[in-house]
Amino acid sequence: MKYLLKNANIFQDSAIAKKDLLICDGKIVSIGVSIPSDGDTHVIDLNNCFVFPGFIDVHVHLREPGFSYKETIKTGSLAAAHGGYTDVCAMPNLKPVPDSVAHLKEELDIIERDAVINVHAYGSISVNEDGQELADLEGMAPDVIAFSDDGHGVQKDGIMEEAMTKARKLNKIIAAHCEVNELLKGGYIHDGEYAKAHGHRGICSESEWGQIKRDIGLAKKTGCSYHVCHVSTKESVELIRQAKRDGADITCETGPHYLVYSDKDLIEDGRFKMNPPLRSESDKQALIEGIKDGTIDMIATDHAPHSIEEKSRGLEKSAMGVVGLETAFPVLYTYLVKKEIITLGELIALMSEKPGRRFGIDTQIAEGKSADLCVWNLDEEYTVDPETFLTMGRATPFEGVKVCGKCVMTMVKGEIVWKM
Repeated sequence: MKYLLKNANIFQDSAIAKKDLLICDGKIVSIGVSIPSDGDTHVIDLNNCFVFPGFIDVHVHLREPGFSYKETIKTGSLAAAHGGYTDVCAMPNLKPVPDSVAHLKEELDIIERDAVINVHAYGSISVNEDGQELADLEGMAPDVIAFSDDGHGVQKDGIMEEAMTKARKLNKIIAAHCEVNELLKGGYIHDGEYAKAHGHRGICSESEWGQIKRDIGLAKKTGCSYHVCHVSTKESVELIRQAKRDGADITCETGPHYLVYSDKDLIEDGRFKMNPPLRSESDKQALIEGIKDGTIDMIATDHAPHSIEEKSRGLEKSAMGVVGLETAFPVLYTYLVKKEIITLGELIALMSEKPGRRFGIDTQIAEGKSADLCVWNLDEEYTVDPETFLTMGRATPFEGVKVCGKCVMTMVKGEIVWKM
C-alpha cells in the first residue's frame, strides 16, 4: 500500500516542521513540502495533526500464554496501537515462563499469529522466575530483547552475578525488578503517611533501593548492561545518578503514575495499587528531576491488566498492577508538557528515542526507515474512560481525569493498525 500523509506537523531530528510524508512498501520514501500524489496513492489529510515516531514501551504485561482471562497478545497489542505504540517488550511472568527455547516458542508463536504491532519478548533470568537456577540464557538469546524476572527480585547475589556475567557475553541487557523480599513484611502500599493514617501495611523504600545498590555493584564488576525497572524512590534515583557518573552501563525507567501521583493521592480503590507503590511527594519530585536531568532514561507503563474481580478488593486485597498503554502519552503531555515541566521533544525522546537506543529498536522518522509512527491531535480534550479501552484491563488511576491529546492513527511497517 502507498500512503501520502498531507498537512502534518512531523517530528523529525528533534524538531517539528509542517511537511508531507510518502510511504510505500512499508518504508518512508519521501518527506517534504507539497509532495504530489498519483492514482495509486491513498492520500490522508492529517489537518495539522502531529506525527511522532512510534512509541516504545520496554515494560508491558501481555499475559499470554497462561493468563488470557486478563489480557491476550491481540488485545494488548491493539491497546498499544491505540496509545501510539509501535513496539512493546513483553515481560516473562507467564505460564509457562519463557525460561527455555521450548517455553519461549509458545509465546513467540502467539505473537507471530496475533500481534498487530511489534512485540519483543523477554526471556526470564531464572527457571520459573524463582531465582534458584539460571534459565537457558544462551538458547533464548537470539530471540529475546533482554532478560528479566519481572515481578520478582533476584534474591541470591550469586545467581544475579552469574546472570549478569552470561548476559555480558551474550550482549544482552539484564532488566531488573528490584525488591528485597525480607523487607516487604506483608506490605502492599508505600510505608508513608497514608498507610499510617489508614492502618495499612507499608512497603519500605529500601526494599527497592537496597537491591538496586547491590545490582549496581554487580553490574560494575561484570560489565553487564543493566536496566532498572519501574524506579519509584528518591534513593533509587540518586544511586543510579551516581552509578552513571561512575561510568556504569546502567539505564532505568519510571512510569507515568509515579510522575503524576504520590501516596497523598491514594484512595481506597484497587486501581491505585501497583508494585512498586505510589511513593511520597518527595519521591515524586525526585523522579521528575531525574527525567529532567537524564538520570531516568525512559518512561515505561508497566501495563499490567487484571480481571475486574481481581481489582475490586480495595487497596489491601486487590491484585498489584494497573493498565497504562492507552493513557501514557495524553497523561504525560497534559501533566508534564502543558505544565512546562518538560518539552514535547523531551517527552518524545523518553517514549521513543531513548528506549529505542537502549534496546535496539528504531522508530525514527527518516527517509528509508520503516514507517512505524503515530499521529496525534494534541488539541482534543477528553475525560479518561476505561470503557473505551481496547485492553481487557480497566483499572487505571487516571479514570475520570481530563487530558489533552488523542491518538488519531498508528502505523506499523507502513500499514494502519489503529485509526479513529
